Amino acid sequence: MSRVCQITGKGPMRGHKVSHANNKTLRRTYPNLQTKRLWVPTEKRWVTLRLSVAALREIEKRGIETVLAEMRRKGQTV
Repeated sequence: MSRVCQITGKGPMRGHKVSHANNKTLRRTYPNLQTKRLWVPTEKRWVTLRLSVAALREIEKRGIETVLAEMRRKGQTV
């Protein structure tokens, strides 16, 4: 399972880990992903999504139906 949010598309980023001696080594920072089951009242079913916390806030603000409609418009399966 890839570490990518299904709504926002957030994925891992690269950066440097810098030691006290200023040695730089590459590291990855991962998004805060959560697996959530959300009830969709219009379809009367549960939908399981892998979401970042920012996507959860977006769902709280806009509603699950509008977010799913936008995902389907982009061609993603839900």
